[in-house]
Amino acid sequence: MTDPLNLGLDPAGHRAPAPSYRRRRIAVGLLAAAATAIVVAIVITFFSTVRGWFGPPADYSGPGSGSVVVAVHQGDSLTAIGQTLVHDGVVRSVGAFTDAANGTTAIGPGLYRLRHQMKASLAVSLLLDPKSLVQSRVTIPEGRRLRDILSTIAQNTQISLSSLQAAAKQPQALGVPSWGSGHPLEGFLFPATYNIAPGTTATQALRAMVARFNEAAAQDGLVSGARQLGYSPYQVLTIASIIEREGRLTTDFAKIAEVFYNRLQKQMPLGSDATLFYVLPPNHGPLTQSDLSLNSPYNTRTHQGLPPTPIASPGDAAITAALHPAHGPYLYFVTIDKAGHAAFATTLQKFNELVAQSRNNGVQ
Repeated sequence: MTDPLNLGLDPAGHRAPAPSYRRRRIAVGLLAAAATAIVVAIVITFFSTVRGWFGPPADYSGPGSGSVVVAVHQGDSLTAIGQTLVHDGVVRSVGAFTDAANGTTAIGPGLYRLRHQMKASLAVSLLLDPKSLVQSRVTIPEGRRLRDILSTIAQNTQISLSSLQAAAKQPQALGVPSWGSGHPLEGFLFPATYNIAPGTTATQALRAMVARFNEAAAQDGLVSGARQLGYSPYQVLTIASIIEREGRLTTDFAKIAEVFYNRLQKQMPLGSDATLFYVLPPNHGPLTQSDLSLNSPYNTRTHQGLPPTPIASPGDAAITAALHPAHGPYLYFVTIDKAGHAAFATTLQKFNELVAQSRNNGVQ
């Protein structure tokens, strides 16, 4: 028997089995998953297309031009730095900078010299380069006295001379060694080249110079070497400062030290013109007869022994010579030629002959 009316009867007249709802649910789930996958694909395609429309964050393409000083403050995030760079016309967008600086944590505070309209990655490179930091370079030559050193710093930085002079009156606050306690700062500012960043205070600048002196003193063995010579470290520093001012060539320093130690041991006046010039006005010119009779402890022609303080900042060569003088009988020396060589003598008569020779050679 057929079922022309589709009543679900088999030929024997029985009802057809009920449909499987479980299979239907699986089918619906598969269709939903497929639809979700399609939606995800569409979303991805959409955003990829949008990114293609707009591209990566706006950026400049070249190294930039000109010069601009940018401030990075303590605690600035990469986004904050990027905002500063955009404001100052360095990079084109914050996003370009943060993308280029992703993972960077070494950008410290300070003033940096960058360029206008430069590629973000190049800006990051400059911010990581210590040479980009804006700072003043101050060179202090050997043999400069305190007043001249302070003036040089003031002329080459934003630190005022008055603040430097005030800081110099507190040597202990600047890290002067214990054996220098109670003495003025003269001699403790080591001659070298210093990079002084913007915002550095007078105390910080002078403390860095004293720290450099302490390093040199430790390397040269100033304390132990002075003890072996039978002098205090401060006395050796004073001798070194006189050697620095009296000598012109470092090759003569050890013999000049020999002369001064021999005179001290024989209780002879040092006879140093350099110590006398220390208390005379700047650009004084040649010594006069009245200068030679000046009543001052720095007049080592008339006052026996060392002057009360160093008369300048000695460098390594002078300190080394003061610690390791030549051993011989010399008691006199004079600059013998315009090249700066010194000639030495054991007697006053020979010294006077050398002085005459020096004048004939045009040495002033």
